Amino acid sequence: MAKIRRSVEVAERTPIEIDPEAVYFIVLKAREYDEKDEMGDPGLDEDPAEEAISRGMRYYNDDPVAQEIKDAIDGLNDDHQAELVALMWLGRGDYTAADWAEATRTARERHTGPTADYLLGEPMLGDYLEEGLSQLGYAVEDLEPSHG
Repeated sequence: MAKIRRSVEVAERTPIEIDPEAVYFIVLKAREYDEKDEMGDPGLDEDPAEEAISRGMRYYNDDPVAQEIKDAIDGLNDDHQAELVALMWLGRGDYTAADWAEATRTARERHTGPTADYLLGEPMLGDYLEEGLSQLGYAVEDLEPSHG
């Protein structure tokens, strides 16, 4: 297990239950997924809004990277999935580090469907998760990806 050093932007690290290295695995896979998505699928005739809604489900069937992300997220317990959503919200700017408890509570309350579907539908998921970790004091450059 890699040592995690404190981020210089944050005075102290906010404790999280989810393994930061498991999050980093998802960060790396999400970036790989986003790079593929940026290339587009020339066989699609959907308008951009319809394509954005259906992209997650479509890619699960034919994209091994999306399936790896889905499997990694589905393998997390409910509390860890809620923290993953809260990390994405934090990185996206919906919450601040000071609101961490509220963000995780809200993620638990709003959970209605598969977390993987929700997160895979978010462009820049990897960047948002990394930023969320950073805001809580975790330096991703010191992490090694861990699946599970």
